Amino acid sequence: MTEKKRDLAVIGVGVMGANLARNCASRGFSVTVYDRDPAAGKKVAHAHPEANLFVATSVAEMVQSLERPRRIILLVNARAPVDAVLDALDPLLEDEDIVVDAGNSLFTDTDRRNKRADSRPWRFVGMGVSGGSEGALLGPSIMPGGDEEAWTRLRPVLEAIAAKSATGACVTYCGKGSAGHFVKMVHNGIEYGDMQLIAETTTLLREGLELSAAQAADVYATWNDGDLQSFLVEITADILRAPDPEKNDGSVLVDSILDKAGQKGTGKWTVIAALELGIPIPTIAAAVDARGLSSQKELRVRAEKSFGPVKKKLQGVSVEDLGHALYASKIASYTQGFAMLQAASDARGYGTDMSEVARIWTAGCIIRARFLDRVQKAFAQKPELLALAPEFVADLARRAPAWRRVVTAATTAGIPIPGLAASLAWFDTLTTARGSANVIQAQRDYFGSHTYERTDAPGTPIHTNWPRSK
Repeated sequence: MTEKKRDLAVIGVGVMGANLARNCASRGFSVTVYDRDPAAGKKVAHAHPEANLFVATSVAEMVQSLERPRRIILLVNARAPVDAVLDALDPLLEDEDIVVDAGNSLFTDTDRRNKRADSRPWRFVGMGVSGGSEGALLGPSIMPGGDEEAWTRLRPVLEAIAAKSATGACVTYCGKGSAGHFVKMVHNGIEYGDMQLIAETTTLLREGLELSAAQAADVYATWNDGDLQSFLVEITADILRAPDPEKNDGSVLVDSILDKAGQKGTGKWTVIAALELGIPIPTIAAAVDARGLSSQKELRVRAEKSFGPVKKKLQGVSVEDLGHALYASKIASYTQGFAMLQAASDARGYGTDMSEVARIWTAGCIIRARFLDRVQKAFAQKPELLALAPEFVADLARRAPAWRRVVTAATTAGIPIPGLAASLAWFDTLTTARGSANVIQAQRDYFGSHTYERTDAPGTPIHTNWPRSK
């Protein structure tokens, strides 16, 4: 056992855990690591001697190696593995020790673990971490929630290891209860939307406008110097330039990748939570649905044979139009995500600061983008809805004509654009003062006596004995 007590411990030394432990060590903290596979911790410590990691061979040894009150960060798989670690730690922890679940846990699981910690002497924190393996090493965006006293004591460590932007360390207290994991879940939902919108735009550039991979990469590189600057736009340019290592004919690797998208569940969780809150998030839902349909590759191959290929070249749209459509759809997606966050904060008592959430997403995380500086400033003025903030109203009005051209042309050409189309449909529904729901209300009253309200008597339920044609 180490003689000098360590500042903190990391449990789980997969790629994320190992890199976060190295990040902590690089900021001057002494770190103990523990993994249920003893060889894993030794391998990391051997590969990175500069981190001076102490490898514990048991949970008890790990706990005993730490200064009190202890700070223990979990980076293990969600669900049962987290509970198993908590079960092992529970009898060993003492007053004011802090356990942090930094994995992608479902927020309702975090609620349950918070209740457990309420009857224990130790404290629990549910914390989202975004940035992938590189972010974990160099500085992620960090989203802690729950026990506010625990946040205060964790803050020096988290601010030291977090990504830095012009506005400071990309970490903030996201609110009470399971707020940290809820914010991370919505971050991932927005990430789904961003990725789907970029994927669709790439298809429109390459198939619709018949640009080569290199030309499309140049478009993304140009966009990345403007309003669309973001990590995902940047890496898409890199992806489109990467040669296929298995071929020597100038092919790019992305064209040899099977078009079946994977997912780990956070997008689905976002859609389910939005439905429960009654908040429409059609862009994110379309992205989740698109991944699901992409996995049905064999079915899609048979369907195309049944109906025949219908894809044609885009007519009447430009590269600039595609950029406007992508940006406008991005505003729609973020508006939906932040509306969901606000609704959850109100309903669940989180007390989440939307401006602060936007701020900590400006660096380190997967959806980091120049655009988020504007989102932060917009929420500082507390708009009713992000898209209704004055500068975004002007933005959407300016880009809407191109947005419509792109969706119309893609639909006519038979190129699937579920994300772009859902975003525009959301915008059109939002900006239509009198929509079609009057017909739905009449139908509901006709077959189920559910009542309706008259425009000249809102708030008063009315039932009609509707005349029948037969």
